[in-house]
Amino acid sequence: MTAALAVDGLSVVYDGYYALDAVSIDVDRGESFGLVGESGSGKSTLLRAVGGLAPVSGGVIRIDGEALKGSKRNKAFYRQVQMVFQDPYGSLHPRQTIDRLLLEPLAIHGIGDSDARIARALDEVGLGSGFRFRYPHQLSGGQRQRVAIARALIVEPSILLLDEPTSALDASVQAEVLNLLEQVRRDRHLTFVMVSHDLGVVTHMCERLVVMQNGAIVERLSAKELATGDVKEDYTRNLMIASRGFVRN
Repeated sequence: MTAALAVDGLSVVYDGYYALDAVSIDVDRGESFGLVGESGSGKSTLLRAVGGLAPVSGGVIRIDGEALKGSKRNKAFYRQVQMVFQDPYGSLHPRQTIDRLLLEPLAIHGIGDSDARIARALDEVGLGSGFRFRYPHQLSGGQRQRVAIARALIVEPSILLLDEPTSALDASVQAEVLNLLEQVRRDRHLTFVMVSHDLGVVTHMCERLVVMQNGAIVERLSAKELATGDVKEDYTRNLMIASRGFVRN
């Protein structure tokens, strides 16, 4: 079966520094795949390179078997692949209503029936039509991230790139947004690639994952192996220890 997303030997270089160094992953259709590692490990750079937001220096990216050329992406790509960013405060235009924010991708892609689609998108993320003509500053962080998810879903993509989608939210809201994402994935049979520094989130959301350090993959694991501590690399063990927080003597 052809992978939904295949990355082969991908490198991203800035002034001689390898932010990504020959990284390869394969993500099956309908799978939720995790990227974990400390800050600066290259996990967000990998997502941005796939999305055309980071310059690719080497390697190949394939979507459903079709190779992408360079860093430029066409409209057909963005109809198929959408990204949800970490910061719900920075990813929504502050002077546009939620209605306008959701209408824009429909207009870009020439998708009609906008009223019904916007209403359906808001319902799907648990907001409803009462939020349609509000501005982002009138929403909580969790509500803003729900709008960002609705905006990504409204063009009916098959792949979502999720860059720490709950890390900027209060702990009480994180579970709600993660449950929403998981429900949407099942309902729409979506493929997820999720970046997170929270190993608990990745264990809950993903079937498989890679551990990244200094722009390279150091270990490939199933979520079950991570949950049971069946890991081979000391770096991964240290990540597990760090994710549990500080332990008092």
